[in-house]
Order: sequence, then structure tokens, then C-alpha cells
Amino acid sequence: MWTMIWPLALVVFSNVLYQICTKSVAPDINPFASLTVTYLVGAAASAVLFFVLSGRVSLLAEYRKLNWAPFVLGIVIVGLEAGWLYAYKAGWQVSVGFIVQSAVLAAALLFVGYFLYHESLTWNKVVGVAVCLVGLVLINLK
Repeated sequence: MWTMIWPLALVVFSNVLYQICTKSVAPDINPFASLTVTYLVGAAASAVLFFVLSGRVSLLAEYRKLNWAPFVLGIVIVGLEAGWLYAYKAGWQVSVGFIVQSAVLAAALLFVGYFLYHESLTWNKVVGVAVCLVGLVLINLK
């Protein structure tokens, strides 16, 4: 059971800290200048964790296993980070912005799962997304 729980707990904890840090970036800094520091720290942390947790595995041997995904993921992550930085600069609240993003993302991933990965598209999933979208309307009512 713990093997199922700890990764999601790490994601939730990291997401909370992520939103706090992103909202706390100095408002007058260029988001991409901030991101250069973010990714340098992330690269250093990843390197340290690789060597601490992988034992005697060669980093170059691991690099030989790369496909297209990590390269595209790097670009996509910049889009995610920049999007949140600009969203907070535009005035989105932490509590509302993340909920809006999550609900729309859930709807989009329902179809991605169905069309790309042949996951089942059941009525309860569709109704669940509809409830999320109704929730979006309620959250954004003034």
C-alpha cells in the first residue's frame, strides 16, 4: 500500500511547495531569468540524487537509453513554469488558479487517455469531469 501512497504524497507535497514558491517569485523579475536559476538548481539536485540513489550505474550509460520524451519534456516544463509565473503576475489566486487548471486538465487528459492510451472512457468519468467543470463555474462566480 505504501508503494502506492508515497509517490502521490510526494507529488501533493511538492505541488504545494511549488505553488508557494512560484507565487513568491519577485514580481518584477523576468520569468525566464528566474527559470534559469530554477533549472540549474533542479539539474544539480537531479545529479546528486542520481549518484546517491543509483549506486554504481553510469550516468552516460543511462543517457544512451534516452528517447525523444525527455527533450520535449524539458520544453514542456518551461511552458508550465512560465505559464504559472505569468498567471500569478496576471493576478490569479493560488487557490482558484490551480483548481481551474486541474479541472480543465482532467477533462483534457480523459480524452488523451482514451485516444492515445486506449484507456476506458466510462460514464462515471465523463460525469466526474462534468461535475468538475460545473465546479469551475461556481468557483469563478463573483
